[in-house]
Amino acid sequence: MTEFNLQIQENSDRLSTPLENDAPSLLPSRNTIHCVNTKGDRLDRYLCQELPDLSRSRIQQLIEQGNVQLNDKVCTSKKINVKVGDRITLEIPQAQPLELLAENIPLDILYEDDQLLILNKPAGLVVHPAPGHPDGTLVNALLAHCPNLPGIGGVQRPGIVHRLDKDTTGAIAIAKTEIAHHHLQAQLKAKTARREYLGVVYGAPKTESGTIDLPIGRHPQDRKKMAIMSVEQGGRSAITHWQVLERLGNYTLIHFQLETGRTHQIRVHSAKMGHPIVGDPVYSSGHSVGVNLPGQALHAWRLKLQHPLSGEMIEVTATPPTQFTKLLEMLKRRIAS
Repeated sequence: MTEFNLQIQENSDRLSTPLENDAPSLLPSRNTIHCVNTKGDRLDRYLCQELPDLSRSRIQQLIEQGNVQLNDKVCTSKKINVKVGDRITLEIPQAQPLELLAENIPLDILYEDDQLLILNKPAGLVVHPAPGHPDGTLVNALLAHCPNLPGIGGVQRPGIVHRLDKDTTGAIAIAKTEIAHHHLQAQLKAKTARREYLGVVYGAPKTESGTIDLPIGRHPQDRKKMAIMSVEQGGRSAITHWQVLERLGNYTLIHFQLETGRTHQIRVHSAKMGHPIVGDPVYSSGHSVGVNLPGQALHAWRLKLQHPLSGEMIEVTATPPTQFTKLLEMLKRRIAS
């Protein structure tokens, strides 16, 4: 059980112990948060504000199951109002291991040895099991391809060190050993691994290149979306470099390079720039461009990283999917006609 404490005190808005937004189950055993302006907030709403990576339904479930104490007494009412000076203790039960099944799903392998695997992920393939996607995921396919993978990096997401959205295609690295898992994670954290993307956006940027340095956090109203949010509001540093590769009328092919790897980072930054990714069902208008895209026109094109044992630099390029190249060909024909 992971336990942390929320102490509401007047005239303070500073976090005494930072929370890790991306992994609430890995929080230190005790975290005290000093807040202000919480008078009249319902218990579930208050916890939603303080723990942005837990959905409101999940928080309500934890309250109903008796995992929340208010002033050292179990509280099962989500509607009770918290007051300045109240002490809230929330216990998050450890995640239960998933019953993962190996499934014979074809994989487009770009590189493989006994330490790591780099794949060209197709659109529509979810990376790991989640509510609504219990099977048919990349993890299920990996378990069939690598029988010794369970346990690498944890039971629930074996070997996964970074992820791609369901409808984002391209290069993704998988660790096949614990050594590789830790080494690849360290490269991502130190920003030594290079991740480059190709994306088609609506409109024509005024400059040829630029950098977007805007923090990203969970959208306060829509839990399935991310949004530009200040660090004080719970956002995390997010940096995206971009360069125009080809101007195609009212569309542009852009080369993106990630310095950080936040959820939906390129999609959110592109939309904020005023040039959302074509076909993005969440962050753009989604109007038809004449090609039946499975989702956003965003492809993880190139991945460069250091081999965890030899230290050799490995660079792979993932061929864009047919729909992506068809979109480019159609846009080129439009401006030529």
